[in-house]
Amino acid sequence: MATLIIFRHGQSVWNLENKFTGWVDVELTEKGMQEAKNAGEKLKPFHFDLAYASDLKRAQNTLKLALEVAGQPNISTTFDKALNERMYGDLQGLDKTETAKKFGEDQVKIWRRSFDIAPPNGESLKDTAARVIPYFKLEIEPKLKEGKNIVIAAHGNSLRALIMYLENMTPDEILEFEIGTAVPRHYELDNNLKVLKAENL
Repeated sequence: MATLIIFRHGQSVWNLENKFTGWVDVELTEKGMQEAKNAGEKLKPFHFDLAYASDLKRAQNTLKLALEVAGQPNISTTFDKALNERMYGDLQGLDKTETAKKFGEDQVKIWRRSFDIAPPNGESLKDTAARVIPYFKLEIEPKLKEGKNIVIAAHGNSLRALIMYLENMTPDEILEFEIGTAVPRHYELDNNLKVLKAENL
């Protein structure tokens, strides 16, 4: 039986400033760093063999801080852009409130919360899932089947795609699923990677 724990990065500078971030590589805030350390406290009961994060420093630094607090700072770690946040295209760097005024709240909600409609020059959640899930199947599932315990730090939408896959959610269900900053979600998996337990720590 393998353990998988996934969590979103702590608060970033652009989370605080209410901007669309996507693939822009912004830093954590002081609060975000503390959230990462709090996540590390919750990881202390677990032993990890491998760690993964996206190619963006807000996820990498969240993982680093959490593993330091958990007393496991030297785990073999892989960074990959397949785990990156949704690419928000032309919306990246824009204030969310101002964007809603410009395009209308209904249109912005469609861009943010529909499964297969992308913002201009960006990715939909369906597009994001099309890179996250194959990467998980190819890179991470074989290691879980070997009994390796794995921790992943990523982003709201890349984790939505992964949770949808792991927990057999419909697109409608996953769009309503809220993912807090730096809240570890713990999975116990059987030898066939069927989810035996899924819970937030």
